[in-house]
Amino acid sequence: MWHPLAHTTWFQTALIELGVLVLAGLAAYLTAPWWWRWVFERIFRRSVRVLFEDTYTSNLAEGLTAIRKFGIQWVIENELRAREGVPLSKPIGTTRQFPHFDGLLFIPAQLHRRPLNHQAAVDSQTIIGRRAQRPMVLAMPILVSAMGYGVALSKPFVRALMKGAAMADTASNTGQGAWLPEFRELAKHLVVQVHDAPWRPSGEALRTADMIEVRLGQGANAGCGTLILPQDLTPDVAQDFGLPDAVNTGAYIPAGVPEADHLRTLRMLVRDLRRVSGGAPIAVKLAAGHHLERDLAIAVRAGFDVIVVDGAQGGTHSAPAILVDDFGLPTLAALCRAQRFLVDHGCRDRVDLIISGGLRTPGDMLKALALGADAVYIGAAALFAATHTQIVHAIPFEPPTSLAWTKGSLRERFDEDRGAKSLAQFLTSCADEMKLGARALGKTALRDVDATDLVAWQADVARITGLPLV
Repeated sequence: MWHPLAHTTWFQTALIELGVLVLAGLAAYLTAPWWWRWVFERIFRRSVRVLFEDTYTSNLAEGLTAIRKFGIQWVIENELRAREGVPLSKPIGTTRQFPHFDGLLFIPAQLHRRPLNHQAAVDSQTIIGRRAQRPMVLAMPILVSAMGYGVALSKPFVRALMKGAAMADTASNTGQGAWLPEFRELAKHLVVQVHDAPWRPSGEALRTADMIEVRLGQGANAGCGTLILPQDLTPDVAQDFGLPDAVNTGAYIPAGVPEADHLRTLRMLVRDLRRVSGGAPIAVKLAAGHHLERDLAIAVRAGFDVIVVDGAQGGTHSAPAILVDDFGLPTLAALCRAQRFLVDHGCRDRVDLIISGGLRTPGDMLKALALGADAVYIGAAALFAATHTQIVHAIPFEPPTSLAWTKGSLRERFDEDRGAKSLAQFLTSCADEMKLGARALGKTALRDVDATDLVAWQADVARITGLPLV
C-alpha cells in the first residue's frame, strides 16, 4: 500500500544524493588546479626521468634524432613505399629549395629615376603570339596553367578556373583532360593542349582555340606519359574520355606526341595546327632540363610561336616521386637560359616566352617578366585561390585538394561560382600589385620592367641570373 511518508523519504534521499553530487562537483572544480597540477607533475617527472636516464640507444629521443637526420617528409614517403610496394605517386610538386626569385630585389626609383604617383596608369596588356595571324590579347601577363578535367580536377573545379580567368580577362588551359564544348563557352581566352591520349582534342576544339599548346613535357613529370589509375576515375569522366571501361582498366596518356620524333614531322604538325586554328598562336610546352638549349633550337626551327618552359618547381596532380624531386632544372635558371638563348640566336622578337613552375606571388611574377618572360603560368596558386575559404569544408580532417580532385571526397561541396569569384579577385589583385611595383620603378607598362631593375642578394641567384650581387 502506498504511504505518503514512504514517498517523502525517497524524495529526501534523492535530494541528499543530488546535493552530495553537486558538492563533490563543486569541490572538484575548485580544487582542479591543485589536483591537475599534482597529476601533471608526477607524469612530467616520470617522463623526464625516463628521457634523461635511459641509455640513448633505448631512449625515445633516438627516434627524434633519426627523424631529424632523415627528415619527417622522407620518413613518411618511405613508409608509404613500404606499404604499397609500387613507385610512390606524389602530389602537388617538389618541396626542394632551389635558388628562386626570392633571391632578387627590385631597385626603387627615387632621384636617379623618379617613381610614378599612384594614379598614373600602368599598361598590363599582354599579347601572346605577336607574329600569329590572330594573336591572343590578354588584360594581364598571368595565365592559369594546364589542369585538366578528369586527369586532375573535377568538372566543377575546371569550370570555376575558366570562369574566374574569364572574369579577369585572361586565359585558362584545358590541360590533358577531356575537352568539352561548355569549356569553350565559359572561357574568354582558351588554350587547348595537344597530347596523344585517346581523347586528344577534336578538330572543333582546335578550330575554336585562342592558342594551341603542344605538350611535350612538364616540370613535375619530365617528358614522361601519365598513368591514370581506375580508382582516380568516375564513370562520368570515363564517358567523357570516350573510354567507359577506364573505371576498371585505367587510362594512359603517352609521352609527348609522335610528331616530335623528327623535326620534319614536328614542322608539319605546327603548320597543320596553324591552318586548322585559323592562325592561332602555336605553343610548345617543355620540361626544363640541362639540355634546354638543344630543345629550344628544335622548337624554334619547327616554327612555334610561343615556348612554354616549366621549371622543376612545377606542380602536378600526382607523378612518380623520383620525377617530381630529382629531374629538371630550377625555374629561375630555366628562364634565364631560355631568354639568353632566344636573344643570342636572334629570334626573341618572333618567339614569345612563358615561364611556369613555383610562381607564387606578384613579386615572383614581376621578377619573371623583368628577366625576360612575356607571361607566366600559375597552377598551385590558382588552385589555392579558387578554394579560398571553402577549405573549411575539408580541414582539419581532409586535405584542401579533396574539394578539387576528380575523385576528391568533398568535390560535391565545392561551389564553382564562389571559386570563380575568388580566383578572379586573386588574379586582379596580382595584376594590380604588379602595376604598383612598376610605378615604384618609374615604369608605365609591365613589359618595360627589365633586368636593370633587379639586384641579387644571394650569391647563387647572382651567378644564375648574371645580375650584380649586393
